[in-house]
Amino acid sequence: MSLESYMKEVGQKARAASRHLALASTEKKNNALYAMAEALEQARPRLKQENAKDLENGQNKGLDPAMLDRLALTDARIDGMIEGLKQVASLPDPIGEVTDMVYRPSGIHLGKMRVPLGVIGIIYESRPNVTIDAASLCLKSGNATILRGGSEAYYSNQAIAQAVQVGLEAAALPQEAVQVINTTDREAVGHLIAMPDFVDVIVPRGGKSLIERISKDARVPVIKHLDGICHVYVDDQADLDKAFNIAMNAKTRRYGVCNAMETLLVNRSVANEFLPRLADALTQKGVELVGCEATRSIIDANEATEEDWHTEYLAPKLSIKLVSDMEEAIDHINHYGSHHSDAIVSQDYSKTRTFMTAVDSSSVMVNASTAFADGFEYGLGAEIGISTDKIHARGPVGLMGLTSQKYIVLGDGHTRDN
Repeated sequence: MSLESYMKEVGQKARAASRHLALASTEKKNNALYAMAEALEQARPRLKQENAKDLENGQNKGLDPAMLDRLALTDARIDGMIEGLKQVASLPDPIGEVTDMVYRPSGIHLGKMRVPLGVIGIIYESRPNVTIDAASLCLKSGNATILRGGSEAYYSNQAIAQAVQVGLEAAALPQEAVQVINTTDREAVGHLIAMPDFVDVIVPRGGKSLIERISKDARVPVIKHLDGICHVYVDDQADLDKAFNIAMNAKTRRYGVCNAMETLLVNRSVANEFLPRLADALTQKGVELVGCEATRSIIDANEATEEDWHTEYLAPKLSIKLVSDMEEAIDHINHYGSHHSDAIVSQDYSKTRTFMTAVDSSSVMVNASTAFADGFEYGLGAEIGISTDKIHARGPVGLMGLTSQKYIVLGDGHTRDN
């Protein structure tokens, strides 16, 4: 069978399965999720064994440490996948929810009903846990999904897919409700994003080049974010102990994630007190520091270029800039940021309110680390990605982001007179 024929068959099966899922009861969907969790637990040794193959192949191909970190399936991450399935099962089922019911002057009763999007294609790199996050959220929201993971995680994704199939079978749901593409051929992506008859929306998760390509070539709508250039602004009214802990966590918790801080903005009036302590701690962790001229007059750092302010490092590197006030910080964030996640550390309530309103990002934090920009932390159970778009979904995309609404009209023989 040719690749084109294979992808068309996958799409046809997904479309048929989506019609069954749209009518599936909450109990049946939850049973499938719990069965998947049990299957993952039973498959833990095999998951680690298959993941080891991917890690070895990645090392042989020279993948960088950040990529290998995203690829690894540790016990803690397998635990997180299992917990994510259970959390999604515990969430309210949005499908069929009816809201905004009103009587119109004509006598009809008008409202909105929440419905699935249909078939969701998800294209992602490295992180095999995305396979289970995407499968669980799409299933609970009544959507069929087609998953295309990166070739570097092929063995891990196929092992996870088997556990997903066990869960679907246990709940008597169509096996085609979740399909993991079984080829590493890059052309599979080109076919997936060009099947509007079978796919309703595409969600890409990966590097900027992948997302740019999909956004350019897709013939179906795309939910995406390109960069995670996240900022933390330390205000002149900040509690500097809080600021220290937040900055360290935002930068060093994990380097290769989209919610990691890439630029630190510090009010000039607290820089002499704050920066030396922070720089010493970051340097001890191996973080390379680059900064503006004022920053370099206080701490040992390399010169920051214009490109640095535009760069998502995904690595132990941090740009630092001193600003005169919060307005300058906001201007910098809105100019150089990627509308992902940005934070202010300040004890001034009025300033934090202004910051929340003025910063044009999908998540804005007050006295908290940007690391919290995550569907699991937001109580979504899991996420299929972060959206920095302004239409349909923004921020971590969970259950609600995978649904739409349709109008429903209830009458009793009503006819329109004019």
